[in-house]
Amino acid sequence: MLWGKYIGFFGFSMIKFLFTPFGGPKAGLSFIETYIVCVTGALVSAAIFYFSSEFFLIRAHKKRKELLLQSIESGIPLKQKKKFTKTNKLIVRIKRKLGIIGVAFYAPLFLSIPIGTIITAKFYGKEKRTFPLIILGIGINGVLTTGTAYIIADFF
Repeated sequence: MLWGKYIGFFGFSMIKFLFTPFGGPKAGLSFIETYIVCVTGALVSAAIFYFSSEFFLIRAHKKRKELLLQSIESGIPLKQKKKFTKTNKLIVRIKRKLGIIGVAFYAPLFLSIPIGTIITAKFYGKEKRTFPLIILGIGINGVLTTGTAYIIADFF
């Protein structure tokens, strides 16, 4: 068994799931091995960040509050962050157009598993079908990306 390769692919899939399967053919792994290792890594990361997303959101809110209090106490005005950035507008536009299914399927794929899962939990964390949709999205996207990687590898 190739434990070193499995652990490497598992670890990379926990962070950036979209590109990891493309290393499978070069590493000498079969389609099934690449798919299982990459999807397992993505699922573990999605579970960790989905169920701890509330902690991260509360922590970020407390940090912003502390910075505001410190700036008031010191008399130095805090530079306000822009709320209507291009990225925020894009995320809201995607949320409105694609809904829960689009965000749950594509945010973890294109952004990264941790960031995409936290964003999905922020928007749709109260709905029971959110995490199963993330799991389904990772499974389907895993087949597509791994399949694409092995199709491209056959040509080169």
